[in-house]
Amino acid sequence: MIEIAPYSPDWPERFAQEAALLRAVLAPWLVAEIEHIGSTAVPGLAAKPVIDIMAPVQDLEASRAAIAAAGAAGYCHFPYKPEQMHWFCKPSPAHRTHHLHLVPWGSALWHDRLAFRDELRRSDALARQYQALKRALAARDPLDREAYTEAKSPFVASVLLARRVRMQRED
Repeated sequence: MIEIAPYSPDWPERFAQEAALLRAVLAPWLVAEIEHIGSTAVPGLAAKPVIDIMAPVQDLEASRAAIAAAGAAGYCHFPYKPEQMHWFCKPSPAHRTHHLHLVPWGSALWHDRLAFRDELRRSDALARQYQALKRALAARDPLDREAYTEAKSPFVASVLLARRVRMQRED
């Protein structure tokens, strides 16, 4: 069931603790800093209480051995969007407290995830719009994570487009 919980001030610390573990476990494959992404990374935003973590790797092929290393740290690998990332959940698919995304550093996905997070952090009004959308979608599709995620895509795309337009104007 998709649960949208009120913002918890514990989420940044839960990310920090997990990032420290992952820096040790994934050190051979990391090429930059591990990032806290998703709604739990936006202060004040209600979210599914799952910490989303994006770890930067050189490329997917060179980081295949990291799949076993993440497994040793309690992460379950699942081939979700395997052409874009190595994706994991913890502790199990049925009960998730963390999602781990091994993403090629500098890829479009890497930049888009950070840009979307940063836009929500920058604008309380935008964060409130996203929160309302997430609550409505969770009520509409409470058992279908994929439908919930896909239905958010147009909003995410519109935010990223508006950011690109704004950045071009500022140049």
